[in-house]
Amino acid sequence: MRRPLIASLILAAPVIATPAAAANSAAGTSLAAQVSEGELRSTITSLVGFGTRHTLSDTVSPTRGIGAARRWAASRFDSFAKACGGCLTIVTPSETASGKRIPSPAVIVDVLAIQKGTGDPNRVIIISGHIDSRNSDPLDPRGDAPGANDDGSGTAAVIEAARVLSRSRFDGTIVYAVLSGEEQGLYGGKLLAKYAKAQGWKVEAVLNNDIIGNSHGISGVRDNSHVRVFSEGTRATETPEEANTRRYNGGETDSPARNLARFVDGIAERHLKPFDVEMVYRTDRYGRGGDQVPMLEAGYPAVRITEAQENYDRQHQDVRTEAGKPFGDVISGVDFAYLAQVTRVNVLSLAALAAAPPPPDTVAIEGQVSPDTKVSWSAVPGAASYDVWWRSTTAPQWQYKRSVPAGTTALVLPGVIIDSWFFGVSAVSRDGHASPVEFPGPAGAFFPQPAR
Repeated sequence: MRRPLIASLILAAPVIATPAAAANSAAGTSLAAQVSEGELRSTITSLVGFGTRHTLSDTVSPTRGIGAARRWAASRFDSFAKACGGCLTIVTPSETASGKRIPSPAVIVDVLAIQKGTGDPNRVIIISGHIDSRNSDPLDPRGDAPGANDDGSGTAAVIEAARVLSRSRFDGTIVYAVLSGEEQGLYGGKLLAKYAKAQGWKVEAVLNNDIIGNSHGISGVRDNSHVRVFSEGTRATETPEEANTRRYNGGETDSPARNLARFVDGIAERHLKPFDVEMVYRTDRYGRGGDQVPMLEAGYPAVRITEAQENYDRQHQDVRTEAGKPFGDVISGVDFAYLAQVTRVNVLSLAALAAAPPPPDTVAIEGQVSPDTKVSWSAVPGAASYDVWWRSTTAPQWQYKRSVPAGTTALVLPGVIIDSWFFGVSAVSRDGHASPVEFPGPAGAFFPQPAR
């Protein structure tokens, strides 16, 4: 009976049907068209040309090893900075690390290009990919490890996003992050998290791209129309008290990372159909990891973006042929048309996130033993309006909404019973860019508030 009630109240309208979303569609089409398969191919060809990009490989040679590759990435960012009148600042944070896969201390270096926001520069959106590669032996720094797809593809997406988006200006800051040390223990992601903390960045979203350029699975299945977005269910930083509240009231599927994944899914649905995002309710692939993990552990909303069908013969393998079967992560294993589509998902998501206001700092709900639900939130600077969303507790995407103008920080939803629905709020800019939806309480907070 509840769905006819909702329909009769005319409380819901898909975002795609609003005039603001229609205007954003035109801008999205323009940005998507600027992503170039040729540029992506050129980038991966250059990366493969360094022979190996193993974290422990040569750092001095101008033509081979991780040092040459990192300097080349920085030079690409520098060329974009010159083209946009200095809109990018290139920094190379570093630290010495050692561990199981780094038997002797080695310097880990990340290459970051920072595009400072014009209105809210401390709010940061990050796209990342790791430039290091490996072959069958994780401790082999000298043998060839072309790393065309793992993770030349993710690095190419980061560099292409910088080329395209540096031509525009955004309210929030975008950071294009080329990371090192992933294959040796996620060291580049750990370094990025430390750097973000040291800078005092208010990190709203991290899109980590790792293995995004292959469309042919090891089973023989080809899928060039989907990309997987992995997201954690409950926050890595959740306290025991927060866990008790979340277990009782819900929120297992509404971490900020999960609602970031929904946001990215909505971008693909709106602008790139029939290309689609497959949301996966896991932090990463089973038993495996990526550089989004240390960002989550630092409290930052982060997702992992990965191709729909992986080919394990082309990952972490020496280049060789056995019984007529090829092994190795070579450039022939990259589907550049597919990679371009995944890159477009990233570019459009980054632009939408950086152009929108941030989600509210706090969202709360009330309505115990009541036929109505009250949703309240903190005011967001720069928001022209807010969307109050709700959905069935088993629905994967937000279903219904009401919009209210700036200056309003609470809304009563008559006839919407608090017990039967999940709720959230997004902030909307004057030109219709909406933030991700934030779920009430610590379980869904993009910017957790310190305990009082």
